[in-house]
Amino acid sequence: MKSQRTTKQPAHHRQYDELQNIANLDHFPKIRGYNYEQNHDEGFDLDRFLAAAATTGFQAANLAKAVDIVNIMRREHATIFLSCTSNMVSSGVREAIAYLAKHQHVHCIVTTAGGVEEDIIKLLKPFVLGSFEVPGEHLFDNGINRTGNIFVPNDRYAYFDKFLREFLDGLYEKHKVISTQRFIRELGLAAGKLENKEESYLYWAAKNSIPVICPALMDGSIGDLIHFFRQRHPDFRVDIAEDMDLIVKLTLNAEKAGAILLGAGVSKHFVLNANIFREGLDYTVYINTAEEFDGSDSGARIEEAITWAKIKPRTPAVKVHCDATIAFPLLVAATFAKKE
Repeated sequence: MKSQRTTKQPAHHRQYDELQNIANLDHFPKIRGYNYEQNHDEGFDLDRFLAAAATTGFQAANLAKAVDIVNIMRREHATIFLSCTSNMVSSGVREAIAYLAKHQHVHCIVTTAGGVEEDIIKLLKPFVLGSFEVPGEHLFDNGINRTGNIFVPNDRYAYFDKFLREFLDGLYEKHKVISTQRFIRELGLAAGKLENKEESYLYWAAKNSIPVICPALMDGSIGDLIHFFRQRHPDFRVDIAEDMDLIVKLTLNAEKAGAILLGAGVSKHFVLNANIFREGLDYTVYINTAEEFDGSDSGARIEEAITWAKIKPRTPAVKVHCDATIAFPLLVAATFAKKE
């Protein structure tokens, strides 16, 4: 005789059954957006506007939940991991990241190669706002690279090439083998010698001893230049294993751990994977537009991360399906940037 298996009912089924037993929904929050008429004479109120997101619905409600979760992270003095893809540094989100590093609101930053090199490139010469619609062939013929509607002329990389060659020569005299975190710290200290250093999040991270980790450092212009440097100095090594040692140590020493993950890819996963060692994050905020239907980790939602012990079950967690250039500055304004 076959034994019967009892399986736990999925969460969405349980919610559906609960709704069947509700006579009415009068105790549920009513959908209502920001009241533009209230205190009209006094002008727009950002705090009330952001608070109204909680009852606006759709992703506005998820953003409001993200605000609550970040405020809990801060109140509980959690170790906060911030991950970001390179396009966040390409854009004006870089200024928000620099603010967080300057005021020591986060304790570890994980990014990709572009997120390192473009912080330095912008110190040498800025990026400019272009258009999504300009034909790629026209831009190519004029020596202009495009990241969405952000234009990056080739001369920016010429400045970076010169800067990094000099940096690597100096670094090689002190280190033949170096982790990406130590490499980036040295880069941040070098950025501190530039006139507009305070715009750089790498500078503030180095100054405040906030580790910046890039597990895919070779995947960009900076990797090309390291490759060329190694043609002259084949004994120069970048040790990625030490970065894993560092982030695991941070997770294990964290009494409470929280993460704000902007975008997806390797930077998102590196933070999540490290927190498996402590059986999951306590507080989690995703902000990205990737979907789960191709099985990618980029699109994987909170529930999938729970199965891998990356996020603890029944802990405050939310995914905001939104362009992070919209959602993250609002999140920072509603949390870290508010007066205590």
